[in-house]
Amino acid sequence: MGDDTTNQNAPAATTGAPADTQSRAWVLFILVVVYTFNFIDRQITGILAVPIKEDLGLSDTQLGLMGGLAFALFYTGLGIPVAMLADRVSRTWIMTVALTIWSGMTALCGLANNFWQLFMARLGVGVGEAGGVAPAYSLITDFFPPHQRARALSIYSFGIPIGSALGIVFGGYVATLIDWRYAFFIVGIAGIVLAPIFRLTVKEPERGRFDANYSANAKPARIMDILRVLSKKPAFWLLSVGAASSSMMGYGLFFWMPSFLVRSFGMELLDASMFFGAVILVGGIAGIWGGGWLSDKLGAKRKAWYALVPAYAFLGTVPFYFLALLSPNLVTVFLALLTPVALGLAWLGPVISAFQHLVKPNMRATASAIFLFINNLVGIGAGTWAIGALSDALASRYAEESLRYSILAGTAFFVIAAVLLIIASRTMDRDWEH
Repeated sequence: MGDDTTNQNAPAATTGAPADTQSRAWVLFILVVVYTFNFIDRQITGILAVPIKEDLGLSDTQLGLMGGLAFALFYTGLGIPVAMLADRVSRTWIMTVALTIWSGMTALCGLANNFWQLFMARLGVGVGEAGGVAPAYSLITDFFPPHQRARALSIYSFGIPIGSALGIVFGGYVATLIDWRYAFFIVGIAGIVLAPIFRLTVKEPERGRFDANYSANAKPARIMDILRVLSKKPAFWLLSVGAASSSMMGYGLFFWMPSFLVRSFGMELLDASMFFGAVILVGGIAGIWGGGWLSDKLGAKRKAWYALVPAYAFLGTVPFYFLALLSPNLVTVFLALLTPVALGLAWLGPVISAFQHLVKPNMRATASAIFLFINNLVGIGAGTWAIGALSDALASRYAEESLRYSILAGTAFFVIAAVLLIIASRTMDRDWEH
């Protein structure tokens, strides 16, 4: 670490300190709005899969590739070099450009007339979104002191359930009342309008201004230096692979649940969107906030809780998913789904916060991108496709019910995630940058 002995709880530096000129609440709010658009554009394909499949004549495997791998290829591949740039130059500019690109490519999805055109447009969405998340994590750590970061990152992560719910509900409405193509057009154009507002209202903060023993003049770390540091921290890799395992089910569920409700319960598309959108919004926000609050409270005394809180939450999801997915009653399905959706997202605040504390401030964006590479390549790239492919494989035996049993099989990934995070908890205190 550097020689500067800035107090961990000291106020922001006086020179150009963003906290002196703007409210943290606004910064967090606009970051949540941007992240909401990130997930609207990312998840809207889940509800639109039903009309897209009918219109373009796609299989479940192709839908899984379009909704997962097409997005994940460039999203994960470009995330690390973009984050390395974010450790060197303005993170707000990078996010502005990223928001413009992914929103424009979302609008282009509405022009697709076959699988490959839609696949390539989703690749473009992934290119843009590669610059949307890791820089935001780094920004938040420079706006909030360490003891508030898990909660701040939890609030930021509200963009996941809010964006997913809005994408599902809005997509369902537009597809039902107009056409699925217009859903892509509208959300894409709205994101382009948001980009300059974000850039004009969020100023670049000083790096590491709340971190003890860190010099703001520290040089950006090289990728080999970052990998060398991370190679000595098993907690980082166990948390990354554990989160990725949970995301196999998380992303898969978000994508396929509307189709499951339509096929297994005969729901109309709009009803399915309202049903699952409500589950994600209520359950997701409760789980994300609870995970962040509890880990900040328990983690103040023992850093292992930043891994143990989500580990125990993952284990709690499995019986509730079985109850929900095997029930013939929609009321039971709704109530039973609220709990595992909440528990399945409780990891976001504590685990993302832990990543910010396992490295120095000048390494945070790149370290976050390495985590996102692992999490999203496995979670988005494989999870959505795997559930779709298994559904196709089971179709000859279970027909329209094949998706039900395909999703149930995915709950095994939550158990794997829990085991990995419990192991990670054993080295958290040692690996933490105090």
